Amino acid sequence: MTKAMQPVPGAMTLSEMKEFASFGSATQRYIRRSLDVGLDRADAVGTWSRDAVEEAGIKVQTKLYKRLADIRKAIPQDCAIDSIEKFMPALISLSAYDLGQGRISSFPAYRFLYERLLGPDARPWLPGSFCAAASLPHLHPKTRKGLLQSISEAAATAPGWSTREPSFFPEWVEKVDMNKAAH
Repeated sequence: MTKAMQPVPGAMTLSEMKEFASFGSATQRYIRRSLDVGLDRADAVGTWSRDAVEEAGIKVQTKLYKRLADIRKAIPQDCAIDSIEKFMPALISLSAYDLGQGRISSFPAYRFLYERLLGPDARPWLPGSFCAAASLPHLHPKTRKGLLQSISEAAATAPGWSTREPSFFPEWVEKVDMNKAAH
């Protein structure tokens, strides 16, 4: 690839920011919270819980996300069936939890989150884990239908995947009181 054809790092970050901005506010909130939990970036309970129910949910998510380290280690380096036995069931189980929370409503949002939680080596496995988790019976039939319809043919049948690390990791942003900021 010639130097003129190589993507500009800032342009890729901007593209990732635009993609994140296209998600609904509940999805954005869930992704930021999940990254705090999964990447151990901040006190997720202190930052994200608005009540006792949300606090309990974050604690469950924290317990489940402890599996991420083992899932990362198990990412297959090839497509041999025996290399997926430790990886796919654990990824599908964790994906089923996240989809069951009702805040990840499309494959693009799922891919955005899991690329950051697991890294670029997981990309080839994300369409399969998403489809498997999205078709499990714990989800309402309408939810299953919407999730499965959200994956494009191109994503489901991609001949290859980028190995580029994600560059934009959204975080909590404090609200600014515009009345006070104007003075």
